[in-house]
Amino acid sequence: MLPQSLLLASGLVLPAVGETVLGVTVFTRHGDRTSKHYPGYSLTPLGVQQNFRVGGDYRKRYIASNSPTQILGISENKVVNSQLFASAPDQSVLLNTATAFLQGLYPPLEELDSDIASQTINNGSSYANPLNGYQYVTLHGEESDSPDTVWLKGDEGCPAATASMERFEESAQFKEKEQSTKSFYQSFADALSGVYDYKPSDLSYKKAFDIFDLLNVASIHNASIPGNVTAEELFQLRTLADSAEFASNFDSSDAARSIGGKTFAGAVLRQLNQTVSSKGKLKFSFFAGSYDTFLAFFGISKLASVSDDFHGLPIYASTMSFELFTPQTVSEFPSNTDDLRVRFLFRNGSDGAVPLRAFPLFGRSEESLSWAEFVSFMKDIAITSAEQWCNTCQSELLFCNAYKAAGTSASSPGQKSMSNAVAGVIGAMVTLGVVSLLGAMAFILVRRRQAARREPAVIRRVSVNEKGSVYSDSASESA
Repeated sequence: MLPQSLLLASGLVLPAVGETVLGVTVFTRHGDRTSKHYPGYSLTPLGVQQNFRVGGDYRKRYIASNSPTQILGISENKVVNSQLFASAPDQSVLLNTATAFLQGLYPPLEELDSDIASQTINNGSSYANPLNGYQYVTLHGEESDSPDTVWLKGDEGCPAATASMERFEESAQFKEKEQSTKSFYQSFADALSGVYDYKPSDLSYKKAFDIFDLLNVASIHNASIPGNVTAEELFQLRTLADSAEFASNFDSSDAARSIGGKTFAGAVLRQLNQTVSSKGKLKFSFFAGSYDTFLAFFGISKLASVSDDFHGLPIYASTMSFELFTPQTVSEFPSNTDDLRVRFLFRNGSDGAVPLRAFPLFGRSEESLSWAEFVSFMKDIAITSAEQWCNTCQSELLFCNAYKAAGTSASSPGQKSMSNAVAGVIGAMVTLGVVSLLGAMAFILVRRRQAARREPAVIRRVSVNEKGSVYSDSASESA
């Protein structure tokens, strides 16, 4: 994992004199939860508080009027949903993660400005939202069988990614690690004896994350860790889980390993491009997801070469932020994209003493990239349409069949034009949106046709347990 001491030593990232932040895209991991080993796992009250606290910290950085990094033109107290986009998979842990973060980002209005918290109607009565003016940020929950699921969990339902991870487990590297750690894992037989579906043969490096997760959750919530597992042993379990999960999500010689990071890169590029093309009407984009997205992106963006610490699991409620800014002090969105730059920041965990820290992307030395450079580098690693994901994954999911039925080409005009100048990128993203809309329409038509061939009461849904999300047209509403 990334040690907090590394980030504490770096100090708070302060903007250069004259900088103006124009928009951000933020991604967060869920907070503390019960173990993933058991069905129905959920956020704990601690986890909800962690995500709420992180949302509050992002409010201080990007929303509050006294912040030097307040986003240009963003509403400080009252939610303006056309300025925001928030999405999470249709899963309780991640939906609740997003809800808690957004509660911190925009708290109840009566706490912020009581004068605008209530509305008076014609008979003189005044009303405020329940719970002291609770604010409802629109949160898009993506269904598991929709094309929109691929953006933040593109490794699920993807045969190419599954085959790549299987190749890792058959590799000499994996087998050597499994053999060398066998006795270490076997020593936890007593500690894990209460796990109903575990056999002694399950205790190996192949279950590195699951074993760590079970004992880590116990270390947080149980009065004593089962089997008297020591802090040193738990750290070693974490280190082994780090190595297993990073290798499962990135291999420089096997691009399919990082498909989840590639779709995430496409989502970030798409959101920031929407901020640019709308001249800043979309100001804050937010996604909730899982640690594997972090690891895959750390690999393909070359952050892992900046520090060995990027090979590790991010702590609960860790966040990434992509800042779109201009080096000048401005009162309106710049008309020239040459004036735009992008900065990547990361915070490991929810501890308020650990600030966001900027890191250089793609092996560059500077902590920020020009908009044109950012687009070019991200385009090289990103999957930018659901159709492209279907072809890359060689997926037979229902919505992928719909793209085939629609007869759209594997290489869309939008993907081709993205290699042109930045002015062409904006038009390309609009084209991608049209292609995605056509694919989604075809998806619906195919489902209706297939349903018509069956008995009326039997409509089969294909569930892939996705956790992804994607930009929605609601973000394009005028402010």
